[in-house]
Amino acid sequence: MQTLTHDAPVGRVASGLSLALVSAGSFGLSGSLARGLMDLGWSAGAATLTRVGIAALVLLVPGLLALRGNWSALRRGFRTIVAYGAFAVVGAQLCYFMAVSTLDVSVALLIEYLAPVAVVAWMWLRHGHRPAKATFVGAGFAAAGLVLLLDVLGGGPLSTTGVAWALGAMVGAAVYFVISGDDSTGLPPLTLAAGGLLVAFVGLVIAAVAGILPMAFANGSVHFVPFDAPVWAVLAALGVITAGVSYVAGIAATRRLGSRLASFVGLFEVVAATLLAWLLLGQAPGGIQLAGAGLVLIGVIVVKLGEREIEASTAEPLPPTPADLEPVNVDEPTVEPPTPVAA
Repeated sequence: MQTLTHDAPVGRVASGLSLALVSAGSFGLSGSLARGLMDLGWSAGAATLTRVGIAALVLLVPGLLALRGNWSALRRGFRTIVAYGAFAVVGAQLCYFMAVSTLDVSVALLIEYLAPVAVVAWMWLRHGHRPAKATFVGAGFAAAGLVLLLDVLGGGPLSTTGVAWALGAMVGAAVYFVISGDDSTGLPPLTLAAGGLLVAFVGLVIAAVAGILPMAFANGSVHFVPFDAPVWAVLAALGVITAGVSYVAGIAATRRLGSRLASFVGLFEVVAATLLAWLLLGQAPGGIQLAGAGLVLIGVIVVKLGEREIEASTAEPLPPTPADLEPVNVDEPTVEPPTPVAA
């Protein structure tokens, strides 16, 4: 299981950061697209179920092909796939929807995005990966940035039940990063994402039938500030981009960066969601929100520096060469053999 960035060369870390930003941006787009559907008459549950179902359908064949006939990896990783779908997708989604039924959206999001703290604690307690001081400092900056970004200080009263559901969503998000960073099963990112989304789709269908997820659908054009779009186009983007691309890129990124750093880079989802809501919905961020985005960026940079500190303290020395193993005695002069004397 990869948990630290020093397990990977610089090029791998750079690609991991790029993939993490793609994943965060894709996830961030989901809020604006879903809001457009809900303004048309869709329920949040219907939008989520459709999003996950489309993504599972699109990724199913590529996920199987990515195995390249290595079906043993699928057998070994079956429990991981089920856990990913049940906790990282369904658990996070359902708990979040239950939380926002009694909490302000900003408060629920803030609690859910405490997931990086949970990841740091898990890696420390379970695997003994003690975080560097810079990790704690970076976490503080990121948390302060989230408070400003989400305008939590202007929120309403807290509900104990809502906070409990939001903490459940936080656990689901933390499980997402921990499982995504585990490549011990040999499952390709495409396969893990496809399997997890398929499990999640089944779970969401069960939740819908049980009445936990209200279902409401509507047809027509979805209105955004720059343009109007047909429902099918919004659903396609919601499923392919905000679920398919985001989950695959997120898994690939976490395997390159490690669960801890990837969870902090994932905070850019909130920044992306804010900017995209400005572009598509006309919800312009204020100066405080922009300051919050800056603090999140500083926090991620500081956490990355903390990973380098861990690298310097845990780097293993290179194995000795045969020449290094030969004893050298510098105190004793070399004695030349006597020259034979002619008779």
